[in-house]
Amino acid sequence: MARQLVDNSVLSHWRAMDAVRVLTRLADHAKEDVSFTPNTALMTTRWHVRFGAREFELLCNGPKFFDTRAGTGGGGAIDLVMHCLCLDFKAAVQYLQKKNL
Repeated sequence: MARQLVDNSVLSHWRAMDAVRVLTRLADHAKEDVSFTPNTALMTTRWHVRFGAREFELLCNGPKFFDTRAGTGGGGAIDLVMHCLCLDFKAAVQYLQKKNL
């Protein structure tokens, strides 16, 4: 089977995509914690998210996210899908393509 390439502009789009947009489009459940007050980055929001049986508490600021329970984070749609669905890069790209994000 031939390897399917992804255009660099699509990769750039996914890397810059707002984390909240990704969560609200792909997660089984995503709810903002409206009682959250950020300490430093004032645009940060906290979200309680579920992908299948896995639950997360994520801090989001633009394309960046941080999983408060795992103590790790990243940036962009690819990293977020890789983290929440335990996928490698190739599988995350295929997932995003399938979801037309």
